[in-house]
Amino acid sequence: MAISWDSIRSFLLLVGPILIPKLLAFYRASKNSRNRALPIQSIPVNVSVALTLLASLTILYLAKTIPYFAPENVFSKTDSRLQIPVDVLFTRIASSRPNETLTAADHVLRSKFINLESRLLYLQFGPDVLSECPFCNSDEPRSYFYYAIPAIIWPHIANTVAIAAVTSPTLTGRHGAQWRTYATIASGVLGALEVYLVSSYNYQLNSRALRLHQLDMFFWDMRTYRYAALAVLNAGLAYVLFLSSTNRAFGTPPSPAERVETANRALGAARGKLNALGIIRNTTVRDDDLRTRVQHYWAHEVRLMGEVMEEREVVEGVNDALSNRIKIEDISRDAEMYAQSVLQPLEIKKEEQS
Repeated sequence: MAISWDSIRSFLLLVGPILIPKLLAFYRASKNSRNRALPIQSIPVNVSVALTLLASLTILYLAKTIPYFAPENVFSKTDSRLQIPVDVLFTRIASSRPNETLTAADHVLRSKFINLESRLLYLQFGPDVLSECPFCNSDEPRSYFYYAIPAIIWPHIANTVAIAAVTSPTLTGRHGAQWRTYATIASGVLGALEVYLVSSYNYQLNSRALRLHQLDMFFWDMRTYRYAALAVLNAGLAYVLFLSSTNRAFGTPPSPAERVETANRALGAARGKLNALGIIRNTTVRDDDLRTRVQHYWAHEVRLMGEVMEEREVVEGVNDALSNRIKIEDISRDAEMYAQSVLQPLEIKKEEQS
């Protein structure tokens, strides 16, 4: 059963207004609920490498959608209708060549274009399949489809390999790993969808076209849609990878094990600094010369601080702060309550021991 592009377009127009608001709502909810405790950070170096690769592939796929890089369409190039005589068609093709000579592929197509069935299959599978397939026959149209399957799925396989690379935990860590399954499934769905559309296409529809503009250039349209879809997939993956790696959206908080490991590293660093400070302190106390220097330094600092505190401006500022901004009674009361809360357990323990 063939599926026309009008049906697909109508389906997208029907489903799009429903899906797009839901996707936007999911994005906003995820951004608001999951990123409140995660600060926005710069793009990690490994993620920037993955984004560069995805951007390069996106640009490459968009370039392949340009008709200049597409395989030659003899009917469009010669502005010929489908029912044109073979000799007239290839005379026009030869005149369009630089030396006005036909290539080996042109001669193969010329031998295949003796019937209308081959021309219809040419519009479905393109020139390479029709001229290179060694076992295909227009009496068995499915043979062309079997030969065309590797060329159809190869771009999807290559793109899936690239997606697997940029979402691997080795390269992008947890930022890319969280999108690995979704991106792989999306790439597989695109490949399966293209195979299904090519398989179910009714190539006989072009037999009723009497003019060039009435022809459905299925192979060239499908090629454009294929690379456009791959470009959109890679661009979407790059976008969500950027959002998750910078904690702008879809960010995942560190696991308890990661938080414990981070706290242990911080405690280890603090312990190392304290040990170094203790070593320096012991060295200073045990050495007479260093101990004398330390005593002179602090004596100088205390004397200097006393001179500064005796200045009139400093005394007035301290008095103003104590009288207007700080309530000594409240501070004294808080200090007394804190001391009682600390000493009370000790008193209870002594009473129990006695």
